[in-house]
Amino acid sequence: MLTKFETKSNRVKGLSFHPKRPWILASLHSGVIQLWDYRMGTLIDRFDEHDGPVRGVHFHKSQPLFVSGGDDYKIKVWNYKLRRCLFTLLGHLDYIRTVQFHHEYPWILSASDDQTIRIWNWQSRTCISVLTGHNHYVMCASFHPKDDLVVSASLDQTVRVWDIGGLRKKTVAPMGEEGLRLSQVNADLFGSGDALVKYVLEGHDRGVNWAAFHPTLPLIVSGADDRQVKLWRMNDTKAWEVDTLRGHVNNVSSVLFHARQDLVVSDSEDKSIRVWDLSKRVGVQTFRRELDRFWILTAHPEVNLLAAGHDSGMIVFKLERERPAYATHASTLYYIKERFLRSYDFSSQRDAALINLRRPTITTGTTVPPRTLSYNPAENAVLVCSDAEGGSYDLYMIPRDAGRTGEASVEGKHGVGGSAVFVARNRFAVLDRGSNQILVKNLRNEVTKQCPSPLPITDNIYYAGTGTLLLRCDDKVVLFNVQERTVTAELTVPFVKYVVWSSDMEHVGLLSKHAIVIADRKLANACTVHETIRVKSAAWDDNGVLIYTTLNHVKYCLSNGDSGIVRTLETPIYITKVFGDLLFCLDRDGKHRQIQVDTTEYMFKLALLQRKFDTVLAMIRGSALCGQSIIAYLQQKGFPEVALHFVKDERTRFNLALECGNIEVALQSAQEIDDKDTWAKLGVEALRQGNHQIVEFAYQKTRNFERLAFLYLITGNLEKLAKMLKIADMRNDSMGAFHNALFLGDVRERVRLLADAGQHALAYVTAATHGLEEEAGRLAEGLPEVPPLDPQAQLLMPPAPILKEDNWPLLTVSKGFFENLAKKGAAERGAAANIEVGDEELDVAAWGDAEGPDVLGDDLDANGDLLDEDGHVETGLEVGDEEGGWEMEDLELPADTPRAAAGTAVFAAPSQGTPPQQRWIQQCTLAPELIAAGSFDAAMRLLNRQLGIVDFTPMREYFLDLARGTQSVLPVLPGTPSIPLALDRGWDAQDPSKPPTAPALVYSLNALEARLKGGVYKAMTDGRFSEGLRQVNALLHLVPLTVVDTRREVDELKELLTIAREYNIALRTELTRKEVKDDVNRAAELAAYMTHAQLSPLHTALALRSAMSLFFKLKNLATCAIFCRRLIELNTAPKIAAQARQYLAACERSPTDAVQLNYDARNPFDLCSITFTPIYKGNQYVECPFSKARFKPECRGQISPVGDIARIGADASGLLCSNAQSSR
Repeated sequence: MLTKFETKSNRVKGLSFHPKRPWILASLHSGVIQLWDYRMGTLIDRFDEHDGPVRGVHFHKSQPLFVSGGDDYKIKVWNYKLRRCLFTLLGHLDYIRTVQFHHEYPWILSASDDQTIRIWNWQSRTCISVLTGHNHYVMCASFHPKDDLVVSASLDQTVRVWDIGGLRKKTVAPMGEEGLRLSQVNADLFGSGDALVKYVLEGHDRGVNWAAFHPTLPLIVSGADDRQVKLWRMNDTKAWEVDTLRGHVNNVSSVLFHARQDLVVSDSEDKSIRVWDLSKRVGVQTFRRELDRFWILTAHPEVNLLAAGHDSGMIVFKLERERPAYATHASTLYYIKERFLRSYDFSSQRDAALINLRRPTITTGTTVPPRTLSYNPAENAVLVCSDAEGGSYDLYMIPRDAGRTGEASVEGKHGVGGSAVFVARNRFAVLDRGSNQILVKNLRNEVTKQCPSPLPITDNIYYAGTGTLLLRCDDKVVLFNVQERTVTAELTVPFVKYVVWSSDMEHVGLLSKHAIVIADRKLANACTVHETIRVKSAAWDDNGVLIYTTLNHVKYCLSNGDSGIVRTLETPIYITKVFGDLLFCLDRDGKHRQIQVDTTEYMFKLALLQRKFDTVLAMIRGSALCGQSIIAYLQQKGFPEVALHFVKDERTRFNLALECGNIEVALQSAQEIDDKDTWAKLGVEALRQGNHQIVEFAYQKTRNFERLAFLYLITGNLEKLAKMLKIADMRNDSMGAFHNALFLGDVRERVRLLADAGQHALAYVTAATHGLEEEAGRLAEGLPEVPPLDPQAQLLMPPAPILKEDNWPLLTVSKGFFENLAKKGAAERGAAANIEVGDEELDVAAWGDAEGPDVLGDDLDANGDLLDEDGHVETGLEVGDEEGGWEMEDLELPADTPRAAAGTAVFAAPSQGTPPQQRWIQQCTLAPELIAAGSFDAAMRLLNRQLGIVDFTPMREYFLDLARGTQSVLPVLPGTPSIPLALDRGWDAQDPSKPPTAPALVYSLNALEARLKGGVYKAMTDGRFSEGLRQVNALLHLVPLTVVDTRREVDELKELLTIAREYNIALRTELTRKEVKDDVNRAAELAAYMTHAQLSPLHTALALRSAMSLFFKLKNLATCAIFCRRLIELNTAPKIAAQARQYLAACERSPTDAVQLNYDARNPFDLCSITFTPIYKGNQYVECPFSKARFKPECRGQISPVGDIARIGADASGLLCSNAQSSR
């Protein structure tokens, strides 16, 4: 049985698959109806209107409806799109056991404990027939899939078959309204004549719980409380018992025919599901659960899936694998279908049967499908592996003329082995799991060589080139050279299911259940793609892109780990070959399918990765590739200039242009947008590049006069600074005018401004200090008291500018591919904002020497607006006769400025280097390194996938410490900002120009060990349990944020995590014991539990002494004696050992327990540290994916108290703390 989905809930009494969507309804004993997506494993919705258990539920075949029936005597019809109950059907007088929609008519069939079966019209919402005849509870009733029949099972020990042909005829040719009313009255009083009992099947010795029709044959199967499953056959006149299937040891709850095979499936209260061969009438498979009784069984109407409900939830499963065994060589596919080895030519699309696989390995008692197929082109041979006999293989030699003369019968050579693959022209390797050896055999199936596996446990082998194998164990694969018997590479990966090599054997895809790992032939440069649903198949295309399928998508993965969706799927498929944009696939029935896909997205990313910019340009111009995801991808990969060509929205173009430093495109977009925020951002970027003319233009657009004045000051443009003084004066901006006068050194203007502002004393002091005696005398006359002057006063005069420069000097560099494209595109757009050097182009060289727009040479009014010759205010800050603000067309070069050669080299700012943090983010794969690089979001997603961490609040300070610990600053000249430095872990003084590899980290394994010994151990010894818990929680938070170098250190870090977990549980147990010290019995239980924590001998001795004392006081002397013996065995101090012997002697005199406690010292257990109750060996539990602490099943979904960061029961891949785990 292959379990596909499992839930934990109250007892499931009813199940129904949706006919088209991957949904299943589960009705619970608690009264709730759950709607699950079994493919994604998520709860879609829940419906809670029934009072009491809901025993029956069923989806409609085509409408968005389902029906439910419960112990509240009500039948409810629901619309799952509207998420509500549409109406309720009332009429039954007792519990309703099952409900079902008719496949064609608007009918609902219901069976009830009131001993009746009712048929309802859900459109008219009336009962149209009542089937009476059973004299006990009717446990189930169902329509025949094709005929006008109903089968029912009752506790009166009978199965009845009802003919409802009369009811169908009445609905096809309905009577009048009066006739319907009369028919309804008769039906209520005497039973309906529209449904007649056709057969009564008697044979069970006890009540019958279930009966079901065969989908195509005239057969019925029933299950009863007599623990038997019976088969019945019927014809037009009679029905009779065919056989009885015995094997269940308790009541049979449900039974049905398998839709696709000659099988009967039944489940029972004996906690088992049994599969019976319909032709041989014997049991072939049994699946058991430890604790849960089964109550309901259902089959999917279209797909090969079954579902069973039990005491604690439900399972969705299928009986065998449906993945076809296949192998591809060149342009031919070899695959197995219905016992035949077949070939399919991709070019001619010709399919032919080659040989008949007659050996019993495929049908040994039960149908065991082949698992893998390996093809040898040199000898035209195949190896077929299956799970029969615990793992076996068959070797077949394909005749050269097979396929042309029809299928041939070939006797294969059989052998036993875990798996078998070809490794050379005439050799194949077989894994012997029992001895953990690899056997090399020739084509006569004779052993020619044996070599032990380098792994302690090898569970599968895969082809990896001539003479080389990939060996798999639980968490890694190794590359093994069979000839030299050496391991050449090793890679830590999730549990690998399939291996896919590229055609040139240079790359390999390792497929796990929920992950794909791509590596080169040496298992290096590995990258991992995680999926939330199952990965099904994969194949490489001719460009080195891995195309793979999940249950509902076709996806791609590049060699750098970038992935995306190609298209969605209705049903799962298995890719066999990729030709351009055409996928060749097999479905689960072994049928060939061809799927057309759009390769534009991944071919674009591949061209960008390979830096084939001509291809990128062609795809930009010729395709409709666009969207926010592509733009975000280009930004993430450092190609914002490429993203510019996808964007038509000016605001987005502006932001991208700023990011890539393209001031030209940013200026064009800013003029199109023309708002204050845009100009402000443009001014900041232009100032960063030292382009003062664009800064000036942006400040003028935003009328930011203060910044504009300061710009003129630092560039030494005193002429325009004087004009800014005039503007401020006309705007009545006294403070701005005073600043400008101060910058210019215009003392008279400052005196005037102070006097106008009413600051006569300050005006006098300023005039007198600067020697303006006439102004000082005039001002002194108006002062009541003349302020004294400081004899040490110094003149406040700005220095005269020595060098006036508009722009920073720029280097001569060649423009890149996309920069030239951007300039060409800008010329084509004809933007009005071009600052021209020549006749057509905006050239950066002009920005170094050209004069700015002489806006400030004109007169302005008090608001800062320009005045024309007649004194009228112009419509904007204009230049010349054109409108549009302070345009840039009037920028002219001095006559001696050299012109740049067109199209070759220009003066451009040197491109900004890649920050070390960005390099770290691109290169690092460990969560602590991503945190140190500042990529908190990516690190948190990684920690969630690896360890199930969902609450990062307790780790916030450690995140910040990691990020701050990688930064330092280098002080430089006074008055200038310090230079930030990134601290790289791989920095080498011998090679200081080496690019950054990984950030330096502040936490190390040694520091964590010191914290354990100096913090946790000491606090535990001193009895400071709250402090100890704080220290151990800090240790738990630091473990996932620590990186180590070697595999030995990885093991040490995992051991440290185990120690921290044990101390966390022990400390919280002790703190809980102190809280409940008034409850002596509970306190004793907790003290006993604490003695089983894996602590150091010193702390174990302390826990044992505490428990020994409590149990002695409680008169539980038998258990106390156990603690005494354990304490003596620890070889503690003589004084403590003597005390323990005294206690032991006293206990042995009366070795009994006065109080019954929930503690069994001899039964191994784990402590649930939420409920603080033991989980004894063999009981169910759920784990914290981070600490591996175990909890009761009802704790699933809660935050684990061991660290307070991870969710209990979450899926996680495990702790990844070293690059050594992912490479050799």
